[in-house]
Amino acid sequence: MSSRELELELKKEQEPPITTVVEDGFSSGSSSLAEDKTFIRVAGEESYIPIDKYEGRHRWDPQFEWDPAEEKKIVRKIDMRICTWVCLAFFALQLDRANIVQALTDNMLDDLRLNTNDYNYGQTIFYLCFLSAELPSQLISKKLGPDRWIPIQMICWSLVASFQAFLSGRSSFYACRALLGLIEGGFIPDTILYLSYWYKGRELPARLAWFWTSYQATSIVGAFLAAAILTMRGVNGMAGWRWLFAIEGTLTGLIGIATYFYMPPSPCQTASRFRGKDGWFGEREEKIMVNRILRDDPSKGDMHNRQAVTPKLLYYALLDWEMWPIYMIGLSFLIPNYPVTQYLSLILKQSFGRFEVNMLTIPSYVLFIINLLFWTWVSEKTNQRFLTGLVSQIWAMPLLIASEFLPGDASRWVKYALATLLVGTPYVHAIHVAITSRNAGSVRTRTVASALYNMFVQASNIIGSNIFRNDDKPLYRRGYRVLIAICAYNMVLFLFAKWFYVWRNK
Repeated sequence: MSSRELELELKKEQEPPITTVVEDGFSSGSSSLAEDKTFIRVAGEESYIPIDKYEGRHRWDPQFEWDPAEEKKIVRKIDMRICTWVCLAFFALQLDRANIVQALTDNMLDDLRLNTNDYNYGQTIFYLCFLSAELPSQLISKKLGPDRWIPIQMICWSLVASFQAFLSGRSSFYACRALLGLIEGGFIPDTILYLSYWYKGRELPARLAWFWTSYQATSIVGAFLAAAILTMRGVNGMAGWRWLFAIEGTLTGLIGIATYFYMPPSPCQTASRFRGKDGWFGEREEKIMVNRILRDDPSKGDMHNRQAVTPKLLYYALLDWEMWPIYMIGLSFLIPNYPVTQYLSLILKQSFGRFEVNMLTIPSYVLFIINLLFWTWVSEKTNQRFLTGLVSQIWAMPLLIASEFLPGDASRWVKYALATLLVGTPYVHAIHVAITSRNAGSVRTRTVASALYNMFVQASNIIGSNIFRNDDKPLYRRGYRVLIAICAYNMVLFLFAKWFYVWRNK
């Protein structure tokens, strides 16, 4: 048999449950459930064979070759077709999740006879429900497929968001926040899993940066929409914030319906009545997409995109102690600027009018986007993800200290500058999500690890929602002292994570 002929070998290999080792986002092992694996020997080298039910199995070819220029062109096409639409879906999530911040500028709390503690409790309920829905949503997503489950989520939460226009008091406010959390929970890891079907590991952080850019771009668009919609106060006897919920909820519902018909299940399943009978990609393009993904990460061929995750996998994922430093970072690294972000409109409302408040929030969101893109780029160029994360805490610390000791009669523009810089703190969440996805091993463990990481992040939002209290306003001195302590803890945690993974890779 010549070196170019195929020599088939069936080889069974028993893997340990979890063997992930991470060094700032690059694993030296892989994780999977113990199972039978089939390999093929081509020209003296072993090549992994995806399972028969893998949706791209018919396009797999270990000897297939292509030109880098072809791949680059296809990636640009994926960016336009897939990543852009996923960003639009995230826009819809954030519009309905965060428009409560704009609603506060139109006296929503007074209309409902609520105070800031009630607002905190409402946000806590939202994030508790959001967190509790993470894993169930991931399991449903793996069973139905993200292309089906994501639009179902979007349509359902848009209905709840719209009906917030009929809030009557504390009970209905809490109920709507709970329903929104339950329906929206899991959306973020669902979409990250979906993107991993299309992109290689090194390509994912940049796309996640775009993903979270759309998150903050929503705040900019939302500020302009709110400035216009809130002027409708009094139309048909309704407050402006009620119109805000009704109109924006309807908008996201329309995006959800469009998503149901637009999202393809996988690179080899783009043909449909609505996407065209021939699909978006030719046979050669599909072969390039499938083989480049499997050569970058063969474990993506372990499951097909309608295969459910088992309870055994959940157990193995929780036992993966080498992922826990990343989870612990997720629990606290966003807290230092979170209360100011949630209270930004209330803080500015003390010194500015409704229209001014909505317009003055925009510079902080622009700064957020600039920092997000710049520091994600830096992390990829330097391959220093945990040290890049440390930058976010170094940025926040002096601003928190200044806010703590700022005199009560200080200029409103000084207060505004501090709040703007805090909201614009470098956002390294996209970097950490990519680390989690890249190091969780197979699609099976990646599904659960992404959900676990996001659960810790949502838990941090619960903590952050209760730091600024009604009896501490308007300067929130006690709250800032707590934030300073958490920021100092985060600095130590980032340095520990860096040391830990360097040590594990020796």
